[in-house]
Amino acid sequence: MNKTMKSFLRKLKIFMEDHWLIIVIILVASILIVLSTIGMSKLDSYARISALANMPLWILVMLVSGAITAFIYVSVLFGYMGRMQKSKIKTKDTHKVCFKDVIGIDEAKEEAWEVVRLLIDRTRLQNIGGKLLRGILMVGPPGCGKTYLAKAIATEAGLPFLSIAGSEFTEMFVGVGASRVRKIFKKARRYAYSDGGCIIFIDEIDAVGRVRAFSWGGGQETNNTLNQLLVEMDGLQGEEGDVIIIAATNADEGVLDQALLRPGRFDRKIYIDRPNLEGREQILNYYFSKVKRDENLDISRLARKAVYKTPAEIENIVKESALIAARNKKEVIGHKEVSEAMERIELGIKHRRKMTVHEREMTAYHEAGHLIVLYILHPTDDVFKTSIISRRNSLGVVHHQPREEIFTNDQNRLMANVKVALGGYVAEKIRFNVTSDGVASDFKQAMRIAHAMVWQFGMGNSDHIGDYTVIPETEISEAIKQNLNEATNQILQKCLKEVTDLLTKERKILDRFAKELLEKEELEYDQIEVIFKEYGK
Repeated sequence: MNKTMKSFLRKLKIFMEDHWLIIVIILVASILIVLSTIGMSKLDSYARISALANMPLWILVMLVSGAITAFIYVSVLFGYMGRMQKSKIKTKDTHKVCFKDVIGIDEAKEEAWEVVRLLIDRTRLQNIGGKLLRGILMVGPPGCGKTYLAKAIATEAGLPFLSIAGSEFTEMFVGVGASRVRKIFKKARRYAYSDGGCIIFIDEIDAVGRVRAFSWGGGQETNNTLNQLLVEMDGLQGEEGDVIIIAATNADEGVLDQALLRPGRFDRKIYIDRPNLEGREQILNYYFSKVKRDENLDISRLARKAVYKTPAEIENIVKESALIAARNKKEVIGHKEVSEAMERIELGIKHRRKMTVHEREMTAYHEAGHLIVLYILHPTDDVFKTSIISRRNSLGVVHHQPREEIFTNDQNRLMANVKVALGGYVAEKIRFNVTSDGVASDFKQAMRIAHAMVWQFGMGNSDHIGDYTVIPETEISEAIKQNLNEATNQILQKCLKEVTDLLTKERKILDRFAKELLEKEELEYDQIEVIFKEYGK
């Protein structure tokens, strides 16, 4: 018997098991109709006509009576609990996602493709005595494509795809979570029997798979649900059809129970991170291909500006820029719309507050101070935009990002961040000889960085090296605290002196940028670059 016929017979068997009651009812109804027809043929014409005339009324009465009886039966016997135990499994996802549709996460794709090859060529693996992976855990930030990649694995392997969220296993009623676990695995085994395999995707598994609390408290039901999940995953070892579990979480894998992570359950972990520069460029090209955009739109520049953005965030930027273009009655999306979309998502909507002339001028000098220090002294970041239009609680903003992904901060970068934070304070003092309370958030940031440099990273001019934040404060002597705090203040004073010297020396550039901001309110990267070039910077 060939594979196709065997699969057909298995599907037919499952169909008969699922719909046997309907089939029996149809057979009985057919027999009754045949017998009624034979009986009607034996009657004389008057009796036959009378019976046929009353038949619609009999059928209507029977249907109404049956519906009322069924409703009462279900309401009384099952009630609310029956509805609460209803499965929330999304069966056989019809949205096909191919590997070519998954972009921007190439390394994770390569790992996933190995899984697909194993699923497709299971016979070769079994011939050498190997076993299929039973569980795959995807770990990464939200919006990076974990669900999309799981669907692509199912599509490329040609297997049914069942999905459910981890939170749907948890209910206030005892036994509901474990019941849902049994239901989804039972359904998966049936699909695996008929189709040769099945994939169960559990999203946000940390909702049900966290470390168990062995107590008689409120976590007992969650423990029972997780225990049932562990038992079901162990029961997959002897299955004729292959059931693969793919789970995803945004949390650190350390929050998951160790029994769930052991080999034989989740055999492989795929770490999905935010896309790099090349990946962001691919994603931007993909989403901009679906909308009308200006041919001169620099995708490479946008990819650099979108550093640390996830695919979901990039998609949201493109959607928001399309809305802005439509609102402004534009036919295509240009750089201005994309830039405004990024700012609206990250910084909030613009609020044109009515400020006094003095307040507005002080804000312009404050932002110009940040801008100049950032442009000249920062080793890794670029200024993409400066504005004195209010957003949320701020009266102005300097929007900047690293030129490329940076995963560690060295001492030079941390010192530069402190200097940039102090730039607004120094600019206000140079121009007005007084400062405003607008420097509060800047001081908070500068103090936080300087404190971490000394107390945690060993970057201060102090004899005390180590992470002193892990020691209870009551166990640190006052002398050590004083030395560490003095080292923190030395960093702030050193940065303050460098920023003061820079802005005093570049007073002409400071006045120029303040003037430009007062006139135009916002300056883009190109405009900023042109002004600096005028002064040979």
